[in-house]
Amino acid sequence: MSEQHEEAHTGPIKTPKQFLLIVTFSFILPVFVIIGLVYYITADHKPALGASNTEAATASRIQKVGSLQVVDANRPLKSGEAVYTAQCAGCHAVGAAGAPKFGDTAAWAARIKTGYSALLNSSLKGKNVMPAQGGGEHNDEEIGRAVVHMANAAGAKFADPAPAAK
Repeated sequence: MSEQHEEAHTGPIKTPKQFLLIVTFSFILPVFVIIGLVYYITADHKPALGASNTEAATASRIQKVGSLQVVDANRPLKSGEAVYTAQCAGCHAVGAAGAPKFGDTAAWAARIKTGYSALLNSSLKGKNVMPAQGGGEHNDEEIGRAVVHMANAAGAKFADPAPAAK
């Protein structure tokens, strides 16, 4: 048989003092580092003493998420041109995202053939890239006036929508 090489097994720890230092740095020190980091991170978000009971702090924590806007239903209706300028011109003046340009007879011809009701429905509910215009700042009748304004500029002969009975 071959001779085995037998030496005393030695490691990096040679004294009990070294063993205690390794245990301290390996286990106890990381615990204190973690506690310190948690305290550091959460300390910035703690309210100052007494500040959590002020009326302003309470009001800011329980503020409403949404709001309701009440619009005067009896206001005079805006003209089709005014609604077009405010709502529609952003896309229809330049033909953005495939919108037919204002006054472009060729682009509007097929749309005008579908009739006023179909154009109004597309405007109120949205079509392709155009978002729904109904339920916004302008009521449905004002959107209808804007549709008539744009279609008539491209050659249609639509009459302004009749005011809704109140």
